[in-house]
Amino acid sequence: MEASVAAIKEKLQERENHIRESWVKAMEARLVREELGKCHKAEGVNHYENCKWLSEKYLTLLRTNRVKGYKVIDT
Repeated sequence: MEASVAAIKEKLQERENHIRESWVKAMEARLVREELGKCHKAEGVNHYENCKWLSEKYLTLLRTNRVKGYKVIDT
């Protein structure tokens, strides 16, 4: 009985940690997007050259940091 209670608590903690990490990564991408917007406004016509590194970082974050649930469904 105690083993199953401990296993359930451990599983819930794993889920919570997974979701928290996923949201932290998503918010990181959001912050980079906001900085990219500021850079575009500040640089004007030169934003393609001066903000390129920021846009590349944002694209990388979009590809890798998606919010994912803890359930895996095979189809």
